[in-house]
Amino acid sequence: MSRIGKAPVPLPAGVSAELTDHTLVVKGPKGALSRQLHDHMEIAIEDQAILVRRPSESKQHRSLHGLTRTLVANMVTGVSQGYEKVLELYGVGFRIQQQGQRLTMQLGFSHPVVFDLPEGINAAAESFVPTGENRYLSARLTLRGIDKEMLGQTTATIRAAKKPEPYKGKGFRYRGEVVRRKAGKAAQSRE
Repeated sequence: MSRIGKAPVPLPAGVSAELTDHTLVVKGPKGALSRQLHDHMEIAIEDQAILVRRPSESKQHRSLHGLTRTLVANMVTGVSQGYEKVLELYGVGFRIQQQGQRLTMQLGFSHPVVFDLPEGINAAAESFVPTGENRYLSARLTLRGIDKEMLGQTTATIRAAKKPEPYKGKGFRYRGEVVRRKAGKAAQSRE
């Protein structure tokens, strides 16, 4: 039995769930999410908890069991607490400007990079004056949303505009991400 799949997903106070023909709708204080779940999985809402059961011990059903339970748990967490991801932009002269749901980023290219945030994702950009230890930290972008999958995809798309390069470390990093640095050509030993 799947250790993850067999655990019930508790519904916190203020969160309600409704199941209609394998479509789960979860509503909470942060909003509502809907997802079509795999029709092989058996979903039940009992005693302020959502239970996911599998019909057999086949490899496909075992794989879907934990996945389905995790998707349901992410929906419940999203509508009750929400999710947050933070990107840090390193590089002298790099900037992020926000106008509503549009981000305009100066990333060292000859043109500004414009990114429109999808509906349901909110951003807060803050700029820094380079000082001390974080003298190359130019800006921090905090993204929030209730859909974990959409938030992760949006964050990855923004990061792909300027990934951290290994020589100077310039570009977007997730908060806490460590970039492995390479020695430049001048640091290599001569033969």
